[in-house]
Amino acid sequence: MYLNSFSDGLTPLDMTTLEEFQSLLASARDLGIPHATDVRYHSRNTVISHQRFHFLEWGEPGATPVVLLHGGNQSAHSWDLVSLHLADRYHVFALDQRGHGDSEWNRGADYSIEAMARDVEGFLAVCGIERPVIFGHSMGGMVALALTHQRPKLARGAVLVDVGPEISESGTRLIGEFVHKNIEFDDMEEFLDRVEKYDPYRTRVHMQRTLKYNLLRRADGRYVSKTDRRRFLSKDEQDRPRLRGAPGLDELGDMKFPVLVVRGGDSNVLLEEPAERFAAALPEGRLVTVPDCGHNVHSQNTLGFLDATALFLDALQDRETERA
Repeated sequence: MYLNSFSDGLTPLDMTTLEEFQSLLASARDLGIPHATDVRYHSRNTVISHQRFHFLEWGEPGATPVVLLHGGNQSAHSWDLVSLHLADRYHVFALDQRGHGDSEWNRGADYSIEAMARDVEGFLAVCGIERPVIFGHSMGGMVALALTHQRPKLARGAVLVDVGPEISESGTRLIGEFVHKNIEFDDMEEFLDRVEKYDPYRTRVHMQRTLKYNLLRRADGRYVSKTDRRRFLSKDEQDRPRLRGAPGLDELGDMKFPVLVVRGGDSNVLLEEPAERFAAALPEGRLVTVPDCGHNVHSQNTLGFLDATALFLDALQDRETERA
């Protein structure tokens, strides 16, 4: 049984008519996230290479496009507060990547960065999205990095959140251990207890409002993760091929477009010195560190994340105006 609502076909579902949207607005009020009062927000589906993909569309067609790519074991809804804030100025597309959220699981269990980068390229083509600003967090950041490295003229800019060519093995191991221990369980409150210990930056109320987007309830009553668990069955040595297609530090010279690297101040995944090396290796790279958050920057300190990205987005808009 699904715990959230989404479009079950090719007809868009207006999400603003649902209780879920009111819950999101309550979180925005609690956190002081500014947003327009009248927001266009739909759940939609499309098909790419014979596979169904779900995505969330915010804002008005014709505005500057922004594409949001979530991290591993998360979904497009992880960006909801960011999308709500941006929707009055940008045409926002938040994609559920293969095997995540409300998108179809991949038949061959191929969850490599290379395969997911192809998905995003196909998604841009199917939706007619031209020269977007691409945001990517963690896994989604590696996908964005791989795609824009292969196609440097595809995006007008990129925001890569707490990820890079050099990431901490100990930090990623802690994430993996949490995921492996929380694939299925009997009681939602028990799971909330575990998440609350794992993530000290968000309140229990806000966690409770978002859990429905990452879980299903099976016929036997147990709660299970929506993410295709085959993505997590391999051991560390076997996991490395998933990074195939993502460039190393010495391969970034052709990425001649603005890139903002965003690091969580308390992150144990993208450490300070590797983050500095990453930004320095990008021809137009810049690093900003957001305090009072760890790896999940945009959900743990949403206001700080929005402040950190605002100047970058404004500069991109000014650059486009000058080009025109």
